[in-house]
Amino acid sequence: MNLFQQAQDASIQLAQVNKDTINQVLNAIADAAIAHTDEILAANAKDLALMSPDNPLYDRLKLTSERIAGIAEDTRHVATLPSPLGKVLKHYTLPNGLELSRISVPFGVIGIIYEARPNVTFDVASLCLKSGNACVLKGGKDADNSNQAIVKLIKAILQQNGINPDAVTLLPATHEATTEMLHANGFIDLVIPRGSSRLIQYVRENATIPVIETGAGICHCYFDEYGDLEKGKAIVNNAKTRRVSVCNALDCLIVHAERLPDLPALCAPLAASSVTIYADEPAYALLEGNYPSTLLCRATDECFGTEFLDYKIAVKTVCTFDEALAHIRRYSSRHSESIVTEDSIRAEQFIRQVDAACVYTNAPTSFTDGAQFGLGAEIGISTQKLHARGPMALEEITTYKWVIRGNGQVRK
Repeated sequence: MNLFQQAQDASIQLAQVNKDTINQVLNAIADAAIAHTDEILAANAKDLALMSPDNPLYDRLKLTSERIAGIAEDTRHVATLPSPLGKVLKHYTLPNGLELSRISVPFGVIGIIYEARPNVTFDVASLCLKSGNACVLKGGKDADNSNQAIVKLIKAILQQNGINPDAVTLLPATHEATTEMLHANGFIDLVIPRGSSRLIQYVRENATIPVIETGAGICHCYFDEYGDLEKGKAIVNNAKTRRVSVCNALDCLIVHAERLPDLPALCAPLAASSVTIYADEPAYALLEGNYPSTLLCRATDECFGTEFLDYKIAVKTVCTFDEALAHIRRYSSRHSESIVTEDSIRAEQFIRQVDAACVYTNAPTSFTDGAQFGLGAEIGISTQKLHARGPMALEEITTYKWVIRGNGQVRK
C-alpha cells in the first residue's frame, strides 16, 4: 500500500499547485517527449520485439516519431484548455440566509488499468495533472518498457517544477498489482479500466472501489434505404480501415435490403485494405464474384457482436429500419453507432432511438475520440450512464462539493 499512500499524499499537494504552473509542466512534458523521442522509441522497440506483428494489439503498442509528435501536440492542447476546477456549478441563497455553492473539485487519486497502449500513459498523466488528480497507472506487461520510459520522463519534469513526482505513479506490470489496486480502498477514489471486454469485466467484478467502465467498442453503421452511396463508401471505409485496433473502428455494416445492389460498390474500397467480409446470405449472394473470393466468408452468429480489432467486418441485411434498430440493440456495446441516410426524419429517429454514448448521422464512428471532440485528450470512453458517458476528459474526471456559507444560523 506504500505506493498508494504516496500517490494520495501527492494528490493533496497537487491541489495546492496553481494553474499556471500546471500548464508550464504540461508544455515541458510535451517538449521532453519530442526531445527524448529516440529513448522512448528504443524502449518501445523492446516491447514490440516481444509481440507478433500479426497481433491486433501490435498497432496499439507501436510508437513512431509521428505518433509521439501527435501526443506532444495533444498535451500542449490540454495546457491551453480552461481549468475544470473551482467552477461554480450552482449558487443560491436560502430564505434563512445560508449561501450555497456547488463547486467542481478533483476526485483525488484516479487509477487506470490499461493494456498495450503506451500513449495512454501520456494522455492520462496530462489530463489528471490538469484536473488536479494524482494518477496510479497499471499498464500491461506488453508495454512495460515503454511505460517505464514515459513515466520516468514525466516524473523528472514534475521534480524540476517542484511538484511531488508521486502524482504520477506506475505500478509493476503484474496481476498482483492489479488486485492490490482494485482493493485500494481509502487510497484510490476511482478506477477506470481501458482495454478488452475481459479486462473490463474482471475489474467490474473484483473492484471494491468505484469503477467507470470504458467498454469494448462494437460499432455499427446502418446504410439506410435513403443513404448516399458516395458518402457511404467513404464513411464505411474510414470507420473500418483508419485504425483497425482501436475501439471506435467499425465492426458491422447493416444494409437495407433495397440497397443490396449497391453493396459491391459500397464495399469496394475495403478490398484495397484486404478487409475480410463476413456476410449473411443475402449479402454474400451479391458480393460473390464482386469482391475478392479470398476475403469473402459466410457469416456465423458469432460474427455479430464481435469486436474484431482487425481487418474484418460483418455485414447484416435488414428489411426495415426497425429491424436495423433491433440488431443494434441486440449486439451494440453502446459505444458508437452511425447511420448513412439523406432522410432527415430517419436520421432524427436514429438519434432518438439508438442507445449509445455517441450517435452519428452521415459520419464515421472513427471520430469518437477526445482529441477529435476538442477535449484535448481522453482518459477513456465511458459506455455506462452514471457520472460520465462518451469521451472522458477534464470535466468528466472532476466531481463537486457543496460549500455552505452562514452567519450563525441554526436549524430548528
